[in-house]
Formats: sequence, structure tokens, C-alpha cells
Amino acid sequence: MNKIKLLCQYQDPDSTEQQAYCCQGEANGSGYCYWHDQAIDKTGAEVKQRLEKYAQEGGMLRGIILTRAQLQGIDLVNHDKKLGYDFSYADFYHANLRSGHLFNINLQHASVMKADLRDSNLNCANLAGANMLGVKWMGSKFENVNIGKRIKQEHDARAALLAKNEQENVDLLEQAEEIYRDLRKHAEHEGIFTLSGYFIQKELTMRRLQLPPYSVKRSISKLVDIFCGYGEAPLRIIGLSMAIILVCAILYTFTGLSYNGEIQAVSSEQSMEENVAFFFSSLYYSVVTFTTLGYGDFTPVGISRAIAALEAFTGSFTIALFVVVFVKKMTR
Repeated sequence: MNKIKLLCQYQDPDSTEQQAYCCQGEANGSGYCYWHDQAIDKTGAEVKQRLEKYAQEGGMLRGIILTRAQLQGIDLVNHDKKLGYDFSYADFYHANLRSGHLFNINLQHASVMKADLRDSNLNCANLAGANMLGVKWMGSKFENVNIGKRIKQEHDARAALLAKNEQENVDLLEQAEEIYRDLRKHAEHEGIFTLSGYFIQKELTMRRLQLPPYSVKRSISKLVDIFCGYGEAPLRIIGLSMAIILVCAILYTFTGLSYNGEIQAVSSEQSMEENVAFFFSSLYYSVVTFTTLGYGDFTPVGISRAIAALEAFTGSFTIALFVVVFVKKMTR
């Protein structure tokens, strides 16, 4: 009498009616196959070769459990294929993947928590939604890696905040800060400075979000982020400068300026052409005031004096800030 083969009961979180991710492996007593059974010890030396063969034969890699597996030097590159092996939702907790060949691997929503990825090739890997807490990155190749718009802890922290669980929110933000710090240090070590600049912005943002809402430190940190992206976004300074110049020009248009001893301002008694011409004169005055040139052909009157003083102070500070940020970016 033929024995009925029971299939693995693994349920993939992304399975839909249109796309079902089903494991065709034979189930053991637990209802799961060897790879999806978290109760099976996979720390043996034979697991590395078995996994390489299983991947090459097209086995279901999503959600497999490889906790503490010894996979040093493993080859998990899907050779001659456009897409890499799909290890979404897999568990590599404390796994040894040192010097592993992981080019183009898909680790979306996987756990690589405390995994050893030193000297591995992670170029073009997809780590969006992965748990990267405590990963050892030293020496790993890290170009064109996708970590998503937000890492897992950052996303979970938002959910905790919405649930009004303040302590969990802070704990997750601390973890997110640690992950971004490790990624930033690794990117700097590898000379990928554009990526390290992005990571330092995220690291400092996580630190800011841990501060009490509406506190002075948090407000100052937010202003620094808006002004220059924590020193990593010089274009923000240019955009902000143009906005300040334009706003002040509009204010001068209504508060008035003195030209050759005659006070000029927008008036309904003047024609549209005259009002538009005065707006451009106000824009010119705003530029020379912001840059502290001060040619003296136009002078402020009344409330315009306070606006001009504030704009001149802001302009000198903003120009100095732009020089510092620009030099920092260019000398890396």
C-alpha cells in the first residue's frame, strides 16, 4: 500500500489567490519540512552543502529556518538568472554567513539579526523590511543594496506610537538608531559616502524621535534637519534661501521701500505694470539684503526695517551654513 506524502504546512505571509507560495517538501511529524521546521537543529557542517543543493534544485526558500547555521563561504548566487534566490521571511538569526556569496539575494522581511556577514558579497541584495539588528558588516560588499524607505524597527515604532505604547516606541527607535549607526559606519569604511550620508540623517532622525514631543532639543534638531538634513543636504539650504528671499520680497512689496527719498509700495491706485515692476524691485532688494551686499539704492522704511534686519541676519547665517555643508560633502 502506497504511503501518502504529506506536504509542508508552511504558510507564507505574502500568499494570495493569484500567487500562492507553497512548499512542496515532505512534512515530518511536526507538519513542516526539514527546512521550515524550527525545532530541527541546523548547526551541523552538512547544512551548507544541503542548502546549496536545495536552492539549485528550486526548493522553497521563503521562510526557511536557519538559526545559528554554519554557512561560511556558502554560494547562494542564482547563476545565469536575472533574479536572485528568494529568502523572504527566512530566519538567519546568529547564522554564520561570513565570506558568503549572496549577490542579488532577496532577504525581504527576513531576519538576519546578529548574523555574521563579514566579507560577504551583498551587492544588489534586497534587505527591505529585514531585521538587521546586531549584524556584523565589516568587509562586506554593500553597493546597490535596497533597505527600503524604512527599516523594520522604524516601521514597528510607528505602529507602537499609534497604539500609544510609548516605551515600546522608544525601545524600537533605539534599535533603529543602532542599526543605522552600524550601516553608516560600514558605508563610510567602504567609501560609499552618499549612502553613509543618508544613514547619518536617518540615525539622527531616530535619535530626535526619542526626545519628548515639543521639547526644545527636539525642535532644534528638527530645524537642523529642515535647514540642511543634518549637514548632508546642501540643496535644502539653497531651496530655503530662495523661499526666504521670495517671502521677504512679498513683504517689502506691501510694507514699502524708499528710493531716492520717495517711499514706494504696492497700491490700488497704481497700474498693474507699476505694481509688478515694484515687486521685482523688492525682489532685487531682498536678494542684496539676504546676501548682505547692501548697495544703498533702496532703503527700508517702517516695518521693512525689522524685516530687512531679520533677513540680513538669516542670510549671513544661511550662507555660512551652506559653505560648511558644501565643503564637508566635497572633501569626503
